[in-house]
Amino acid sequence: MIYQNYQLMANLNDPIRLFADNAQSVLQTWNENQGVSPLRKMSAYYEQVALLGFTHKCPPFNIDPVSAGDGSTVEVLESQVLDLSFCRLLRFKKNTDQVLPRILLVAPMSGHFATLLRGTVQTLVQDHEVYVTDWLNIRDIPLSQGEFGLDAYVQTIMDCLKHLGPGVHLMGVCQPTVACLSATSILAEDKEDYAPASLILMAGPIDTRINPTKVNELATGKPIEWFKQNLIGVVPFQFAGSGRSVYPGFLQLMAFLSMNLERHKKSFRDLLEHRIKGDDERADLIRDFYKEYFAIMDLSADFYIETVENVFQKHQLPKGEMQFKGRLVDPSKIRKTFLLTVEGERDDICGIGQTLAAQDLCSKIPGYMKTHHLQAGVGHYGVFSGKRWSAQIYPVLRSMTHSTL
Repeated sequence: MIYQNYQLMANLNDPIRLFADNAQSVLQTWNENQGVSPLRKMSAYYEQVALLGFTHKCPPFNIDPVSAGDGSTVEVLESQVLDLSFCRLLRFKKNTDQVLPRILLVAPMSGHFATLLRGTVQTLVQDHEVYVTDWLNIRDIPLSQGEFGLDAYVQTIMDCLKHLGPGVHLMGVCQPTVACLSATSILAEDKEDYAPASLILMAGPIDTRINPTKVNELATGKPIEWFKQNLIGVVPFQFAGSGRSVYPGFLQLMAFLSMNLERHKKSFRDLLEHRIKGDDERADLIRDFYKEYFAIMDLSADFYIETVENVFQKHQLPKGEMQFKGRLVDPSKIRKTFLLTVEGERDDICGIGQTLAAQDLCSKIPGYMKTHHLQAGVGHYGVFSGKRWSAQIYPVLRSMTHSTL
């Protein structure tokens, strides 16, 4: 009943949040350019009420125009190029005739939509034609489409690579690094011409036995049966995916929130203070972050349980036991794909060394084709978003993708 109880509360609260959102907009308009006033304070409080709740729809990417290379800016075109059962493949391309390296960015399926990587796409599209796995909310997919587990996840990555053809660079952020390495291993073993030109693994759990974090400990602190019995719900009848067993996105987000609860409380206090003082630019940054952060999607129960068991509890990939449709996944089969691994010094989700482990697993890639970058001063999200990602990490990535043209 866990999902049904949540949905009941959401159905009761959503009208209140909608009223608060409308009231906040009206009051903000009335009070425009009038400084601190009772109306501004009331508007700020309404904003808090409207923001405190989860949504289940994918926000827009809204990628801003980028430099055309001649001092002017050019718009970024977004289009859908492939429609799969559980994923849409989106393309982001500068509106120019310039031929740029193609990169497939595999977004995490971890309770948030692919738009959480908006900043990553914004940076990459400056010098690349970017393709993104836009995972669909499993609660909106009918049971007739079948189940979705780790094998289906890996297969989807391979299907996207096949659609794009040879010469594509494959980039996995956090959770999908395991699937990206698995897909590349299988394609290399099969000598497929669409195996990626380079493999970029960003802050991912390749070997969570190394420097385990609190997240890793949570995944190993209970037997797998506990996860099945306590964290799996059934999609209510009102959604297209009615009857599906899922790991609800609201449980995942609540777990993340609890890890840094005081920081999130402070953010909401700052939002209120900035809004009351009329510092709308800083307030908007906080509001926009939480609008994105509170947009959640459910995970297939099969995918979630298999990930917890095979990646975090059994460590199958680094132990040489990972399988794809009954086949052993062997990263030593990769020989012609460049490899870049990236970690953050202060990452509290994937500890230092967990992603680096891929370097040893890919033992047959020549040394000159392998690079590791440890970024000082950043946590998990700083590896793929923010100033240091753009200024210090991205140039390393760009150097590799452009040198393999």
